[in-house]
Amino acid sequence: MVHEALLIVDMSNDFIADQGTLTVGKPGQEIVPYILRVAEKFLTEGKTVVVTMDAHAENDPHFDLWPVHNVAGTKGQELFGDLHEWYLQQKDSEDVWYIPKTNYNAFFKTPLADRLRERGVNTVHVVGVCTDICNYQTIAGANAEGFHTVIHKRGAATFTDLGETFINHMKLCFHTEIIE
Repeated sequence: MVHEALLIVDMSNDFIADQGTLTVGKPGQEIVPYILRVAEKFLTEGKTVVVTMDAHAENDPHFDLWPVHNVAGTKGQELFGDLHEWYLQQKDSEDVWYIPKTNYNAFFKTPLADRLRERGVNTVHVVGVCTDICNYQTIAGANAEGFHTVIHKRGAATFTDLGETFINHMKLCFHTEIIE
Protein backbone atom coordinates (compact mmCIF):
# COMPACT_ATOMS: atom_id res chain seq x y z
CA MET A 1 0.00 0.00 0.00
CA VAL A 2 1.26 3.48 -0.86
CA HIS A 3 1.48 5.91 2.04
CA GLU A 4 2.27 9.40 0.84
CA ALA A 5 3.44 12.69 2.32
CA LEU A 6 3.68 16.13 0.74
CA LEU A 7 6.75 18.24 1.47
CA ILE A 8 6.31 21.99 0.98
CA VAL A 9 9.86 23.28 0.61
CA ASP A 10 11.05 26.82 1.46
CA MET A 11 7.93 28.81 0.57
CA SER A 12 9.05 31.72 2.78
CA ASN A 13 8.72 35.47 2.38
CA ASP A 14 12.46 35.71 1.70
CA PHE A 15 12.16 33.23 -1.18
CA ILE A 16 8.76 34.24 -2.59
CA ALA A 17 7.80 37.85 -1.77
CA ASP A 18 8.77 40.55 -4.27
CA GLN A 19 10.98 42.16 -1.61
CA GLY A 20 12.45 38.84 -0.39
CA THR A 21 16.21 38.81 0.07
CA LEU A 22 16.68 35.73 -2.18
CA THR A 23 13.40 35.78 -4.06
CA VAL A 24 12.13 33.63 -6.88
CA GLY A 25 9.43 36.30 -7.18
CA LYS A 26 6.48 35.86 -9.53
CA PRO A 27 7.23 32.23 -10.53
CA GLY A 28 7.16 31.31 -6.83
CA GLN A 29 4.02 33.35 -6.18
CA GLU A 30 2.23 31.67 -9.09
CA ILE A 31 2.63 28.17 -7.61
CA VAL A 32 0.97 29.02 -4.27
CA PRO A 33 -2.62 28.17 -5.36
CA TYR A 34 -1.48 24.82 -6.75
CA ILE A 35 0.40 24.00 -3.53
CA LEU A 36 -2.64 24.89 -1.44
CA ARG A 37 -4.89 22.63 -3.57
CA VAL A 38 -2.48 19.69 -3.29
CA ALA A 39 -2.03 20.23 0.46
CA GLU A 40 -5.80 20.28 1.01
CA LYS A 41 -6.19 17.13 -1.10
CA PHE A 42 -3.54 15.35 0.98
CA LEU A 43 -5.22 16.37 4.24
CA THR A 44 -8.67 15.36 2.99
CA GLU A 45 -7.21 11.93 2.18
CA GLY A 46 -5.65 11.64 5.65
CA LYS A 47 -2.09 12.06 4.38
CA THR A 48 0.79 13.98 5.94
CA VAL A 49 1.81 17.48 4.87
CA VAL A 50 5.21 18.75 5.98
CA VAL A 51 6.30 22.36 5.78
CA THR A 52 10.07 22.27 5.64
CA MET A 53 11.85 25.58 5.83
CA ASP A 54 15.34 27.03 5.92
CA ALA A 55 15.98 28.28 9.46
CA HIS A 56 19.38 29.96 9.63
CA ALA A 57 21.21 31.64 12.49
CA GLU A 58 22.19 35.29 11.91
CA ASN A 59 25.86 34.40 11.47
CA ASP A 60 25.32 31.22 9.42
CA PRO A 61 28.32 30.42 7.15
CA HIS A 62 25.69 29.72 4.49
CA PHE A 63 25.62 33.50 4.01
CA ASP A 64 29.14 33.38 2.57
CA LEU A 65 27.44 31.91 -0.51
CA TRP A 66 24.01 33.57 -0.45
CA PRO A 67 22.44 36.80 0.75
CA VAL A 68 21.12 36.68 4.33
CA HIS A 69 17.74 34.89 4.21
CA ASN A 70 15.35 32.86 6.35
CA VAL A 71 16.91 33.87 9.65
CA ALA A 72 14.97 31.87 12.25
CA GLY A 73 12.11 33.81 13.81
CA THR A 74 12.08 36.67 11.30
CA LYS A 75 9.25 37.80 9.02
CA GLY A 76 11.41 36.72 6.06
CA GLN A 77 11.39 33.13 7.34
CA GLU A 78 7.59 32.95 7.66
CA LEU A 79 5.51 31.18 5.07
CA PHE A 80 4.43 33.45 2.22
CA GLY A 81 0.91 34.87 1.84
CA ASP A 82 -1.99 32.42 1.72
CA LEU A 83 0.33 29.58 2.70
CA HIS A 84 0.97 31.36 6.02
CA GLU A 85 -2.77 31.69 6.66
CA TRP A 86 -3.37 28.06 5.66
CA TYR A 87 -0.61 26.88 8.02
CA LEU A 88 -1.97 28.89 10.94
CA GLN A 89 -5.34 27.16 10.46
CA GLN A 90 -3.79 23.67 10.11
CA LYS A 91 -0.75 23.70 12.41
CA ASP A 92 -2.48 21.89 15.27
CA SER A 93 -3.44 18.96 13.03
CA GLU A 94 -1.52 15.74 13.64
CA ASP A 95 -1.20 15.51 9.84
CA VAL A 96 0.61 18.86 9.42
CA TRP A 97 4.21 19.20 10.56
CA TYR A 98 6.81 21.93 10.51
CA ILE A 99 10.43 20.78 10.10
CA PRO A 100 13.15 23.47 10.10
CA LYS A 101 16.31 22.75 8.15
CA THR A 102 19.77 24.31 7.92
CA ASN A 103 20.76 22.58 4.70
CA TYR A 104 19.34 22.39 1.18
CA ASN A 105 18.23 18.80 1.85
CA ALA A 106 15.23 18.61 4.21
CA PHE A 107 16.40 15.16 5.36
CA PHE A 108 19.92 16.24 6.37
CA LYS A 109 20.27 16.24 10.18
CA THR A 110 16.49 16.52 10.71
CA PRO A 111 14.00 14.02 12.15
CA LEU A 112 12.05 13.99 8.87
CA ALA A 113 12.90 10.48 7.61
CA ASP A 114 12.25 8.85 10.99
CA ARG A 115 8.95 10.66 11.48
CA LEU A 116 7.78 9.71 7.99
CA ARG A 117 8.72 6.07 8.59
CA GLU A 118 6.81 6.11 11.89
CA ARG A 119 3.78 7.14 9.85
CA GLY A 120 4.37 4.36 7.31
CA VAL A 121 5.13 6.81 4.51
CA ASN A 122 6.92 5.31 1.53
CA THR A 123 6.31 8.00 -1.11
CA VAL A 124 7.35 11.65 -0.81
CA HIS A 125 5.85 14.37 -3.02
CA VAL A 126 7.80 17.64 -3.29
CA VAL A 127 6.58 21.15 -4.11
CA GLY A 128 8.16 24.55 -3.46
CA VAL A 129 11.42 26.28 -4.27
CA CYS A 130 14.00 26.16 -5.64
CA THR A 131 13.67 23.36 -8.18
CA ASP A 132 17.40 23.15 -8.86
CA ILE A 133 18.59 23.62 -5.29
CA CYS A 134 16.48 22.64 -2.27
CA ASN A 135 13.86 20.63 -4.16
CA TYR A 136 16.58 18.69 -5.96
CA GLN A 137 18.60 18.11 -2.78
CA THR A 138 15.47 17.07 -0.86
CA ILE A 139 14.54 14.59 -3.60
CA ALA A 140 18.11 13.23 -3.42
CA GLY A 141 17.84 12.98 0.37
CA ALA A 142 14.47 11.22 0.19
CA ASN A 143 15.86 8.78 -2.36
CA ALA A 144 18.91 8.08 -0.17
CA GLU A 145 16.53 7.37 2.73
CA GLY A 146 14.67 4.82 0.60
CA PHE A 147 11.53 6.80 -0.25
CA HIS A 148 9.90 6.81 -3.68
CA THR A 149 9.91 10.42 -4.90
CA VAL A 150 7.47 12.57 -6.84
CA ILE A 151 7.99 16.15 -8.07
CA HIS A 152 5.04 18.35 -9.03
CA LYS A 153 6.14 20.56 -11.92
CA ARG A 154 3.23 23.00 -11.43
CA GLY A 155 4.22 23.27 -7.78
CA ALA A 156 7.93 23.99 -8.28
CA ALA A 157 9.79 27.16 -9.25
CA THR A 158 13.29 28.60 -9.31
CA PHE A 159 15.13 31.83 -10.12
CA THR A 160 17.37 30.17 -12.72
CA ASP A 161 16.67 28.66 -16.13
CA LEU A 162 17.66 25.18 -14.89
CA GLY A 163 14.34 23.98 -13.47
CA GLU A 164 13.46 21.63 -16.31
CA THR A 165 17.00 20.27 -16.46
CA PHE A 166 16.95 19.39 -12.76
CA ILE A 167 13.49 17.82 -12.96
CA ASN A 168 14.73 15.60 -15.77
CA HIS A 169 17.82 14.83 -13.70
CA MET A 170 15.59 13.80 -10.76
CA LYS A 171 13.78 11.38 -13.04
CA LEU A 172 17.01 9.96 -14.47
CA CYS A 173 19.03 9.67 -11.25
CA PHE A 174 16.38 8.99 -8.61
CA HIS A 175 13.53 7.52 -10.70
CA THR A 176 11.43 10.43 -9.52
CA GLU A 177 7.89 10.42 -10.83
CA ILE A 178 6.94 13.71 -12.48
CA ILE A 179 3.45 15.10 -12.13
CA GLU A 180 2.84 17.65 -14.85
